[in-house]
Amino acid sequence: MPDDAVQAVDPEEVRLESLAPLPGSRRPRKRIGRGIGSGTGKTSGRGHKGAGARSGPGPIRGYIGGAIPVHMQKGKLRGSNHKKSMPIGPFRTHTVPVNLSELARVFEPGDVVDIAALEARGLVKNNANRGWPVKILAKGEIDRPLTVRAHAFSAAAKAKIEAAGGTAEIVGAPQGDGQE
Repeated sequence: MPDDAVQAVDPEEVRLESLAPLPGSRRPRKRIGRGIGSGTGKTSGRGHKGAGARSGPGPIRGYIGGAIPVHMQKGKLRGSNHKKSMPIGPFRTHTVPVNLSELARVFEPGDVVDIAALEARGLVKNNANRGWPVKILAKGEIDRPLTVRAHAFSAAAKAKIEAAGGTAEIVGAPQGDGQE
């Protein structure tokens, strides 16, 4: 630092009672709503009427003045926004899926696989109150003849069970109607 930039400060001037902000760095608060001559009277800078003139948080995010918001202008996908859309919620039918690989892992050759046996082995859980139908799906391979009794079968699962020497029998409707 050059010597001319350093200024000597008198220790008598730097005291707590003499400290103050630089001139012009602090301005008094503008008091709005104090008459028409003040420049910010009457509406106090809030304009006329509307959500911006009222007290409270103001318009919600995404509000564009009464027009349709952007997120509502976009196209609608299939889903639960219409009764005839993809079945979701009360219009959806439920099934309990059981794969062939699970049947081959749990049951011995020649066993009879029905809903009670699936519940006893833990492949169908918590279905007593819901009463959803059990559907056998074709994921995995089966190498043993089983007599499988369920509410529904996929076409590939039925073919794999019969190819292994077993039978696929469709039982009646469950105690519920299959709807939530």
